[in-house]
Amino acid sequence: MGTDFQRTILWVFFGMSLFLLWDRWLVHSGKPSIFGTATAPQVTAPAPGASPVPSTVPSPAATPGAADVPASPAAAPVAAPAAPSAVPSTGTPSAAKRPPVVIETDVIRATIDPDGAVLTRVELLKEKVAPDWTVSGLLGLVTGKKDEPDRPVVLLDVNPQRVYVAQSGVVGSDPALPNHRTPFTVVEGPRKLEDGKDALVVTLVAESGGVRLAKTYSFPRGRYDATVKHELTNEGPAPVTPSLYMQIMRDGNKPEGESALYYTYTGPVVYTDQDKFKKIEFSAIEKNKPELPKASKDGWIGMIQHYFVTAWVPKEGEPREYYARPVEKNLYTIGMLQPLASLAPQATVTSTAQLYVGPQDQDALAKVAPGLDLVVDYGWLTFLAKPIFWLLKFLHGIVGNWGWAIVLLTVLIKAAFYPLSAASYRSMARMKEVTPRMMKLREQYGDDKQKLNTAMMELYKTEKINPLGGCLPILVQIPVFISLYWVLLASVEMRNAPWILWVQDLATPDPWLILPAIYMALMWIQYKLNPTPPDPVQAKVMMFMPLIFGVMFFFFPAGLVLYWVVNQVLSLAQQWYVMKQIENAKKPG
Repeated sequence: MGTDFQRTILWVFFGMSLFLLWDRWLVHSGKPSIFGTATAPQVTAPAPGASPVPSTVPSPAATPGAADVPASPAAAPVAAPAAPSAVPSTGTPSAAKRPPVVIETDVIRATIDPDGAVLTRVELLKEKVAPDWTVSGLLGLVTGKKDEPDRPVVLLDVNPQRVYVAQSGVVGSDPALPNHRTPFTVVEGPRKLEDGKDALVVTLVAESGGVRLAKTYSFPRGRYDATVKHELTNEGPAPVTPSLYMQIMRDGNKPEGESALYYTYTGPVVYTDQDKFKKIEFSAIEKNKPELPKASKDGWIGMIQHYFVTAWVPKEGEPREYYARPVEKNLYTIGMLQPLASLAPQATVTSTAQLYVGPQDQDALAKVAPGLDLVVDYGWLTFLAKPIFWLLKFLHGIVGNWGWAIVLLTVLIKAAFYPLSAASYRSMARMKEVTPRMMKLREQYGDDKQKLNTAMMELYKTEKINPLGGCLPILVQIPVFISLYWVLLASVEMRNAPWILWVQDLATPDPWLILPAIYMALMWIQYKLNPTPPDPVQAKVMMFMPLIFGVMFFFFPAGLVLYWVVNQVLSLAQQWYVMKQIENAKKPG
């Protein structure tokens, strides 16, 4: 029974390893991960020079097919989108394209299109494009066909390959109210954050349908959350009841430079206090079946990709409804509709929201809105990953280097698991001692499995050996391994974070495969120290384990492999120490 159980454990472990290796190979080959969803079909990009603003303006028409989003605050977003066109409409086809407004703070460079006052491009000046360590990437750098990897990350953008913008506007009974296609007039002012100033303010004004809309962006120093104020004034002779919409439009493609070695979620997300954090798959939007929260007085909508997020966050306590719609082929919108107070002639109403466009910095996100830090997705082990990240960040505050913080974290984890590890090593030492006797039992009973298992169990009982003693520490550490994997994969702090020498990015695989090679060597040494399984098949499986894990770690982030290398060094040191203690205890006093 004991031998069968050990064989089962080994085969399960071996099968899981092959399964994970196959999954990594699928992703590396451009196929969807077994654990993730398939990527959306490639977008038919807008023609060069085309407007980034398709016809996604809420319409008063209630007839299906006439509008993309609700006709009124009380209407559900059930209407189908207008027929897509090859070139998205600007709303002003005869007018010459006006120059965009380009602003710059200490952390971002942003572009605002006067047609609709739409935020169409955001460069994150502190976040650099990750170096491409693949063969094609290195060849591109050598031949000059690729930019140097020191340019800033571009999050929002419109180009022939992608569309990703943040929009807002007003809807009501009059379809001519100012929206994200209405021409705005730019108020003169500074375009670069001046020394001594806390924020850079840009105001754009439009008047249409008897309503004047002043949209003011306030970009604070050192932060990625801009304050966006919408001030509406009824300049007509009759009352109006407007609603404000805020939405994010994006194509369904994976981000430029996204690694093909692992799967991370790209797409819309939404949060309310009642329904909590939810991902809205592009495929669900394509089928017009997104599972959205009900109308509420809290929450936010966002669009996330690996390490970065864009989110609209209205003030708490203001009612809002959520919608998500396909706009054109592989182009999607998620948004909120917020009813405003009825405006008598010459009356004014103001609504303020936060627009976050930047990295998934958990501390910064938590300050912007409840639940916004959940965009850092640690999966179902979040309850374990959160404290691991907190401890890792604490250690980083001490040593100032994320690589050395991982080393210290590994030491602490090994110290915490030492009692289990010591018991495991003692069990393996006893197993190694009785291995010759086990081989004799195998020769004695031959193919009689029942008698062989009975004899082995009797041997374990006589020698006080737990055949599962060596497996327990591994089983206990698996949740820690998975949690740390997601911490190192999802935390933007690891991005472009160097350790030493050749390891200049802990979030990407080791470019020279040195850490996986070291791990293979260490695992081989431990294999030699451990007792050889009596079953020849088990022995061969254990012999190939170092190679299997080494190949798997070719595809893992360098920070994770660093954890396992240090863990293996400490395991060998602990095993040597325990075995030395056993040897000393046997020596005559």
